[in-house]
Parts: sequence; structure tokens; C-alpha cells
Amino acid sequence: MLYVLALFLPPLSILLIGRWFVALITLLIWIPAIFFSGGLTHPMFIILAWILIFQRGADRRAGL
Repeated sequence: MLYVLALFLPPLSILLIGRWFVALITLLIWIPAIFFSGGLTHPMFIILAWILIFQRGADRRAGL
């Protein structure tokens, strides 16, 4: 579910995994990037969100 949310709202998906500071910084960069680049930078934020979601799952599996 978080991976699908990351496709549309990467900062929100990052916030939901508990990384509030990274989510805030991502939001502050994501909104102007969408407007100025016409959406060309959106895949970069999707990849960032997916990596953080995957890392959270790996941490849970390792017991951290």
C-alpha cells in the first residue's frame, strides 16, 4: 500500500513510515520541483520513497 501511495504522494508515504524530518524536507523540495520541471523530477522522489519503505521493511525483518 505504501508503494502505491509513493507513486502519487512521495512525501506522505515517507511521513507514514515515521521519517517526519525527511518527509518535511522532501515536501519542501518536491512541490517547487513539480512546478518548475513539469513533473520530470517526480520519479526521483518516487525512488527515494521506495528505498526508504524497503529499508524500513528490512529493518523490521532484522529486528531493529
